[in-house]
Amino acid sequence: SRLQPLTTESPKCLTEVNGTAVLERLVRGLRAWDFERLVVVVGHLDGCVRDFLESSASGLDIEYVLSTKYRTTNNIYSLWAARHAIQEPFLLLECDLVFDDDFLGEMLEPDRIAVSEILPWMNGTTVSLDQSGRVTRFHIDRHPTAEELPHKTVNMYSFSCPSWQRVTRRLEHYISTGRVSAYYEAVFAEMIADGELSFEAVFMDYQRWYEIDTLEDLREAERLFSRIDGRRTTGAVGS
Repeated sequence: SRLQPLTTESPKCLTEVNGTAVLERLVRGLRAWDFERLVVVVGHLDGCVRDFLESSASGLDIEYVLSTKYRTTNNIYSLWAARHAIQEPFLLLECDLVFDDDFLGEMLEPDRIAVSEILPWMNGTTVSLDQSGRVTRFHIDRHPTAEELPHKTVNMYSFSCPSWQRVTRRLEHYISTGRVSAYYEAVFAEMIADGELSFEAVFMDYQRWYEIDTLEDLREAERLFSRIDGRRTTGAVGS
């Protein structure tokens, strides 16, 4: 709703950044790193997503999970809905992210979390890290102190099979008790605090990614990626 009117007839993930849909960028990155399978949780205007991927994601084995309650639930429900479709180590991505494809290579190891330096435009969940770069705490409802070494989450996680199995059990508890409006970060926060989950931070240059929630975010992302894509398409020959 925050991206209307762009999302009135097209889902958020098909919003274009400098003429390229967010989902198209994501698929391009997955292909570049030899991903073979894509599980997509769909809801709003899901037919648009299916049509787009059928024509733009050849070579990827795609499985769709339909969340019929997308209007009244949060991302915790979407992740829970995909629990039976995912039985292998995997990378969790949200489809409002634009980022430099090269960064995916650093997320291929299991049980990692992408984080960034906190800047004024950023909001949402942050994490505290220890000196070795492991997450010690999630901050969902409060701002951490400088002493807690806070970093912004980039909504990109990798999971091993054992970690995912533990996460699904905790997700099941949340959903069965009616907490469908929570963020899945609440589950991660509890599990980090209980010692049932561990993430190693991968540091993402804040100049190489953007999260698109609003029209202003979209304008900023287009400014940022016009520079990045310009560098990528400009070649030089030396003698």
